[in-house]
Amino acid sequence: MDQRRSTAEGDMLAQGRIADTAGSRAGSRAEDRFEDRFDDEDYPAYSMGAAAEMLGVSPSFLRALGAAKLIEPIRSSGGHRRYSRYQLRLAARARELVDQGTPVEAACRIIILEDQLAEALRINNARDRPAGH
Repeated sequence: MDQRRSTAEGDMLAQGRIADTAGSRAGSRAEDRFEDRFDDEDYPAYSMGAAAEMLGVSPSFLRALGAAKLIEPIRSSGGHRRYSRYQLRLAARARELVDQGTPVEAACRIIILEDQLAEALRINNARDRPAGH
């Protein structure tokens, strides 16, 4: 999968999960919905301020990653950017590359290619495994 799970597919996943965790699952217990959020790496749990603080970057750095199409945060109902753990991992990798002197746009492209390669390897490994293993 392309690194940007937050684009078309990621938006569908996140929107489905947001709606799901908002109580649309009939007959589900509230604890189950709450627990799902802890394990969901695509759940947009972090505000821009919290994400920037966790990564040791400025909010403008996160906006630059969005402009470079590395991560596209989900918007809250109030229009605030919200980031998932998956997006924070991508942003942390971008920060590593930028700290090493790589321009932001190049860092984003490198991360996109790394993620595409990892996904292709995962698919190939799954295909090579015999059924049931």
